[in-house]
Amino acid sequence: MQHVNVKIFASQSDINLVDAIPVFHKWIQDSVMPEMLIDVADYKHVPEGPGIMLFGLEADYSLDLTDGRLGLLYNRKTPVDLDSTGALKQAYEAAVRAVKLLEETPVFAGKLVFDRDEVEVILNDRLLFPNNDETWAAVVPQISSFFTGIYGQNGFEIEQRGEPRDRIRAGIIRKVTS
Repeated sequence: MQHVNVKIFASQSDINLVDAIPVFHKWIQDSVMPEMLIDVADYKHVPEGPGIMLFGLEADYSLDLTDGRLGLLYNRKTPVDLDSTGALKQAYEAAVRAVKLLEETPVFAGKLVFDRDEVEVILNDRLLFPNNDETWAAVVPQISSFFTGIYGQNGFEIEQRGEPRDRIRAGIIRKVTS
């Protein structure tokens, strides 16, 4: 499993997305992420698009607005020398780290909160992972195994999202127990 994307949705957002531009520039200057970060772009004019993007050589980060839902999207562009579980873990941990940094940034503190109980995994390679029943059947056990380690056995639901023309997407939602 390569080219793994992970999106963690915002549960509270009372922010102006342009405030992320200097934050992302500071991430570049301070090398806060393990990837080589290069530039920032403002795409918030694109309806339900990538929002504010932080481009890197190996991966991109964005405050993404796809499907009208704000979230932090980590997009791994280059292969990692890991098995499927390792590649998923690497992408998930990168997204969680970015979310934590954003929540702790003074301009967003108390205004931008992410819900770690809903995650979306996207396999960003239509050639290797076409969005069809066979691919879904092949990747669900791997994704489920990984999230069992996070949410526990039977602690989450997994659903296929999007339509056949989309990249294959899995929504993982933690079950709330009372």
